[in-house]
Amino acid sequence: MTASTPLRRLVGVSLKMYYDLSSTLRYVQGVLELDGLAWNYRIDLFVIPDFISLADSGRILQPSSIILGAQDCFWEDAGAYTGEVSARSLFQAGARIVEIGHAERRAIFKETDAQVALKAGAAARNGLIPLVCIGERTHGNIASAAVGAAVEECRTQVEAVLAAIPEDAEVILAYEPVWAIGAKEPADADHVVNVTKEIRAMAKGRKGVTRIVYGGSAGPGTFGKIRDGVDGLFLGRFAHDIQNLKRVIEEIGES
Repeated sequence: MTASTPLRRLVGVSLKMYYDLSSTLRYVQGVLELDGLAWNYRIDLFVIPDFISLADSGRILQPSSIILGAQDCFWEDAGAYTGEVSARSLFQAGARIVEIGHAERRAIFKETDAQVALKAGAAARNGLIPLVCIGERTHGNIASAAVGAAVEECRTQVEAVLAAIPEDAEVILAYEPVWAIGAKEPADADHVVNVTKEIRAMAKGRKGVTRIVYGGSAGPGTFGKIRDGVDGLFLGRFAHDIQNLKRVIEEIGES
């Protein structure tokens, strides 16, 4: 795929730390059953389990086109970094995507834009596609002002990452307004489209593929309203029910 090739739709789900080992593998086995459906709809489907489940999940998904992801990586390839996991090891374990900079990590572990960029660079140099979570923390009452503030907050996040990876590296930008994560409804469709169009403009001219997905209380009905700005959805707990994930794949595939 080149930057000029029509982009395939993209749908994925992160399991965060909701499941233990055995329930994670049961879930991944369920995702495997959606492989043919996603393939027929020309959708790239990915799943991101926890670290300890990664290798076994890779073995389950090996005969399929489903992409295995990891939830984080460190910015060095080796060294005295107790408790961290290198992008090199993740690639060797079968991961092809690595999620970086989620709002929870920025809030709980105080990750900075600079650290997220370093991780994106480590992912790219080790053959992984960085899936970088970006998004504004607050939402104003005036629509135009809210869009402008969101774009500028995202700009610093996006520019740091793009400066840290090769121009021809593939990257996925997951727009997740922090205020919409875990909310009853996703962000307003007009807001998402306006912000993501500006985010796409930030990556204009890159040689590598840049895809944009939306996350933040996404579910049925979300994609059709925001398809002018995004290439797919990054799902949370809603998709922990395999039937819900199937519904979203069908909806995106038929849109």
